Amino acid sequence: MSHNQDFQWDAVYDVAVLGFGGAGATAARFAADNGAKVLLVDSAPEGHEGGNTRYAGQMVGAGKDYEALKNYHEHLAAPLKPDQAAFTNLIEGMANMGDYFRKYLDVEPVSMKKMLAGTPSTAYVTEYPELPDADSYDDYLVHQGVDDAALWKILRQKVLDRSKLIDIWYASPAKHLIQDGVSKTVIGVQIERKHVLRNIKVNNGVVLAVGGFENNQEMIQTFLQAPYLAPIGSLYNQGDGIKMLEEVNAQLWNMRSFESLGQFHGLSLKQNKGVRSTYALNVFWQESSTGSVIVVGDDGTRYFNEAEMNRHGHIYNHGDWVVPLNQAHPYMIFDQKKYDELQNEPDDGLKVPGYLDKAIKADSIEELAQKITKNPAILEETIAEFNFMAEQGKDYAFHRNPKTLRKFSSTGPYYAIALRQNMLNTQGGGRRNGHCQVVDPNGNPIPHLYEAGELGSPFVNKYTTGGNIADCLISGKIAGENAATLKQDLPVSGSVDFTDAKINPDFQAESDEDHNHYTLGKNQYLGYSNKGMGDGVVVRTTVSDEGNIENVEILKQTESDDYGLRAIKELPKKIVAKNTYNVDAVSGASQTSRAIKEAVKDSLSKVK
Repeated sequence: MSHNQDFQWDAVYDVAVLGFGGAGATAARFAADNGAKVLLVDSAPEGHEGGNTRYAGQMVGAGKDYEALKNYHEHLAAPLKPDQAAFTNLIEGMANMGDYFRKYLDVEPVSMKKMLAGTPSTAYVTEYPELPDADSYDDYLVHQGVDDAALWKILRQKVLDRSKLIDIWYASPAKHLIQDGVSKTVIGVQIERKHVLRNIKVNNGVVLAVGGFENNQEMIQTFLQAPYLAPIGSLYNQGDGIKMLEEVNAQLWNMRSFESLGQFHGLSLKQNKGVRSTYALNVFWQESSTGSVIVVGDDGTRYFNEAEMNRHGHIYNHGDWVVPLNQAHPYMIFDQKKYDELQNEPDDGLKVPGYLDKAIKADSIEELAQKITKNPAILEETIAEFNFMAEQGKDYAFHRNPKTLRKFSSTGPYYAIALRQNMLNTQGGGRRNGHCQVVDPNGNPIPHLYEAGELGSPFVNKYTTGGNIADCLISGKIAGENAATLKQDLPVSGSVDFTDAKINPDFQAESDEDHNHYTLGKNQYLGYSNKGMGDGVVVRTTVSDEGNIENVEILKQTESDDYGLRAIKELPKKIVAKNTYNVDAVSGASQTSRAIKEAVKDSLSKVK
């Protein structure tokens, strides 16, 4: 940004936190607790903030034995070596996560390892049981439940509880950092607010917590050498942090490190570009990976063990586990017997509705290959090899469990479902030191610039469940507290001089915190629930003089635009028709359905 004598600041804050996800919410909260006036911004509209934390399973990496956790995570990183300062912060934080939950989240941690004890699902916690001290690792939950945004709601509420010190701007993406020309101190940030670029002066520190670049296809190609990866989490992580870091000559690190998640080592049902992907085809992913079913890559051959437990998209590779270069057009191939098994699987609300409707059917393998643009000879050979190994009871190619092998039918028909490689999150960003300060290429801190969360996280190789959420809580606290500290290193005026810039008297820096007021007519009652995936559901229920439910209006909701929206449209009609809130959930939208039903129940409790 070049000097302009007409330059003026639009508002002044002590701390600016860019990104209202788990890391940003934590940083803003702790900055406010240290006396700072904070501006917290997010590029997403209200109800879609939260970054990947909103969509995560709500599991937080934890443990009690520091040395054992350290040893386990060093082996997870091997043969690479994590940066010691950021790595030490992470391990210390995990080892003390129980105290963090009690002191800062006001909940008693629930051990996921204990909750799942005796079940095969413990593998979700200890993803690499073969590594030393793997048993030291646990995931903590804020209650006995996952995938319900419960942790995110606590983090968000901690911010709202400090509304006197924290202003929130939704749909306001940060565009540029404003840096002093000589000292390189970051003294402000430029934010697009209601389609106008606003210059915000920041006295003590700017915290970058905008997440990664999983929705920026140009960066995915540049850093990950992939043409497209389907996002599972937030659609608003678009690499803005990388751009701002490059502008201030920050040192980048871990740009190749990223995580995937899905039924077949990061693969799940192919969705249109720009649409959030799903974790799996159905909740019983083991069943979908057993029997006469395989996955083929672009050339029509298998390339991994389909029945092996997902390890965040990492597949076995000669002694290590790595995220592979993705296939552009992978397919799940199966026969009629497998089709019938999949069709008859029970649905507990987590099954992707209608996924079998997307199956491509053919009477022969040759015809199927032609329909999915694979070489018929290669696909036929792949099926023949798989059938031979199923007869032998040994997968010579990828060592799939013999119990999961079954020959394909020789008569057909056969099916194919298009899959897509998922993107859970990226880890790359600015290199940070032990104070969560961003450093330049020489390792020197860029004054007043901090970082937290997935943008520049310390994970470099293998990754295990809950690690990033733990880092959000740990690095968010460190960054927020350090950013709030009063600084003595005032910028020296130089080629870009903002020292004497004026403050815009016409701009009012108000918070976007919700101030909705709802009107009520005769026999109308408000109800509320925060049990969904959004920030809360408000309903207005109208009852007759006899107490029957006549209408259910959803006045406020921020649920997902896919299955959540179906529940928003369908469930109120069901409730009115059945004259009770206790109706069946909409398939694929169990959380949103629960929230609507609870809100209606809450409204009915107020009927006199």
